[in-house]
Amino acid sequence: MKTREQIIEFINRQKVAFAASVDEDGFPNMKAMNAPRKIEDNSFYFSTNTSSMRVQQFLNNPKASIYFYSKGRFKYEGVMLVGTMEVLQDEEIKREIWQVGDTMYYKKGVTDPDYCVLKFTAAKGRYYSAFKSENFALA
Repeated sequence: MKTREQIIEFINRQKVAFAASVDEDGFPNMKAMNAPRKIEDNSFYFSTNTSSMRVQQFLNNPKASIYFYSKGRFKYEGVMLVGTMEVLQDEEIKREIWQVGDTMYYKKGVTDPDYCVLKFTAAKGRYYSAFKSENFALA
């Protein structure tokens, strides 16, 4: 079994995350996103558009999942985390994860009303590698 540190190290190497929300009919909706901007304890911080469909889904139902994977020539490795997603408008966290070039998406800068932060807090996870899967707790 991988340690928590090894799992976080794996996640930090990935460029893309997949985030799942639940729509108004109870169906899962999956979306590719840029990797988290910040990881702290069991929380993962992403930037996104306040006006997005996904933000509305998380506001209506905070249940969420995020997935990271790496496909090598001979090895596939993946980590799924299950938990809840919060939509944050706090200016301090928005400034903290802001990156050069973000004005491409948020024309008014860090105070753009269409810029928000998604904070995913993991409760548990599942790790896959070499045809084996293992559940793990993050407590």
